[in-house]
Amino acid sequence: MNKNLFLVGTVLLTFFVVSFITNILGPIFPSLVSDFNISLAIAGFLPFSFFAAYGVMSIPAGVLVDKYGEKAVLYLAFSMAASGALLFGLLPSFSMAMLSLFLIGSGMAMLQVAINPLLRVVGGEENFAFYSVSGQLLFGAAGTLSPLVYSYLVIGLNKPSAQDPIINLLANVVPSDMTWLSMYWLFAIISIAMLLIISRVNFPTVERNSSESVGTLAVYKQLFNNKTVILFFIAIAAYVGAEQGVANAMSLFLQQHHGLDPVTQGAAIVSRFWLMLTLGCILGLGLVKLLDSRVVLVGFSLCAILSLTAAILGSTSISVIAFPLVGFFLSVMWSVIFSLALNSVKHHHGSVAGILCTGIVGGGLASPLVGFIADISGDLRLGLLIVYAMLFYILSIGFWAKPLITNKTIQIFKSKGETTSNI
Repeated sequence: MNKNLFLVGTVLLTFFVVSFITNILGPIFPSLVSDFNISLAIAGFLPFSFFAAYGVMSIPAGVLVDKYGEKAVLYLAFSMAASGALLFGLLPSFSMAMLSLFLIGSGMAMLQVAINPLLRVVGGEENFAFYSVSGQLLFGAAGTLSPLVYSYLVIGLNKPSAQDPIINLLANVVPSDMTWLSMYWLFAIISIAMLLIISRVNFPTVERNSSESVGTLAVYKQLFNNKTVILFFIAIAAYVGAEQGVANAMSLFLQQHHGLDPVTQGAAIVSRFWLMLTLGCILGLGLVKLLDSRVVLVGFSLCAILSLTAAILGSTSISVIAFPLVGFFLSVMWSVIFSLALNSVKHHHGSVAGILCTGIVGGGLASPLVGFIADISGDLRLGLLIVYAMLFYILSIGFWAKPLITNKTIQIFKSKGETTSNI
């Protein structure tokens, strides 16, 4: 039992680490723009490098897991993440940032593919739903914590304290004019620590079920000719694009339009964004038990659009509340879109999931487009119109999606007033 709990803890820790590393670009974005002296469009290619790795690696990662097993892929993933972080820390330049983020993104993509089936086996299928939700909550917690750690390190490095050994250690390797690089040294340390932990773990053999198995080339060719699969692939790209477009732009927007310090106030708002996204997931779990998931998707999409409008047009006091609210209403979109997609095809669910995960590349497409429009117009508000386009596409899913199986809901009252349930 203790052994199983240790294995589950290791997998859940991996969820935490993936999010901690993935969601730091938003708080750092203003510093990247100023320190590398680049336009918003060019800066947008940094998140593109990271999320392009998801598009490149999601399907090959499934093949590697099938051939070499989860432990080997976890080794490779954290080795790539550590290498990418160290390269950026040692050779900070824009071109090295692109390569570094691609390596880190590749590692994170491989981890995403490996850890879900692993969690099902080490925790037991009967506990998978509980541990899966726990993993998502840890994912959100790490996204909330990461910007706060960034603020702590940057403030500490700007005012070194002899009482803080971590700050003193980082001060020896981090340039004084690029204190935000401390996060990448921290990522390297975390990745190396995870390699040491994994070396001590003997994972069980994972028999992948039909929803996790990788298909043949012929299967992928067939699926790419399926209009429904392509529409949901675009939907996943739109969701991740909207999420990352807002997360990467908000700190810069608050700095440009409201004069807020990106290291302290901006990072705190980004932290709240991820916190609200996590809390929204909890509400969403309840709502999809009461309502058709398409109705939930439409409602949350409309609320996200209204919140984004308030964030970019409102006063400072409104904007700092509305940006995190966008995260709250984005929260259910990933799971609802993913489940609608899988429930809209009869076969090859593992291959469909691989194609959908490849759509995460959308997270990299949004930021360059937002930056390009902001550069030529001189207004980041106009750049964020790209996010509106993505949200309206997601809204449309609630009207055109025709799943073969709809989500089970609790029917509170029968027509004659008797309480019952469809579950």
